[in-house]
Amino acid sequence: MRKILFGVLITLVVLFTFKYCGDKNEDKITLQENTALIQEQIKNVGKLVVTEGHFSEVFTYKNSKAVFADFLEAKKQAIVIVNADVTVSYDLSLIEYEVDELNKTLRIISIPKEEIKISPDFEYYDIQADFLNQFEAKDYNDIKKTVNTSLMKKIEASDLKSNAQNRLISELAKFYILTSTMGWTLEYNDNPIESTQALQGLKL
Repeated sequence: MRKILFGVLITLVVLFTFKYCGDKNEDKITLQENTALIQEQIKNVGKLVVTEGHFSEVFTYKNSKAVFADFLEAKKQAIVIVNADVTVSYDLSLIEYEVDELNKTLRIISIPKEEIKISPDFEYYDIQADFLNQFEAKDYNDIKKTVNTSLMKKIEASDLKSNAQNRLISELAKFYILTSTMGWTLEYNDNPIESTQALQGLKL
């Protein structure tokens, strides 16, 4: 009788061991698949152009210099019309992240700063220049610098960057949905993201 009970006990132990090892292997495979899926999702996002805008400016450029020992003043001026297309993009392939398999957590360490690209088109009108103060390459470079500075101020005052951030957050929401669906946790700056609404309060 004892031999029978001992045999049954050994059989149960063996079956339990096989089942335990099988479950562990299955959990490990699932974990690896989930990790690969998360990494693939981040890579698939790639470079995201989030917002486009258009700005127009009209400038009057003036320049003068003294000639003949300050006895005369040579002047030049032009009216410049600028039409510029602006794009704001985030290169999400540069996101720094960490996949913590042990705690089933995706940690976003840093998000790249937005990239602002200005593509201006210049039209020059009413160009006037004295013989001793002609337009040179330096004048056109100065005009471009002035235009870019002015356009950047307009961009900062517009809702272009805030719209871009909203689009960025909508992309980050995909990471939250993916991780929560798989029973993982999404963190940014060591703070767990527990809802899509919590993403709205992120300081990027």
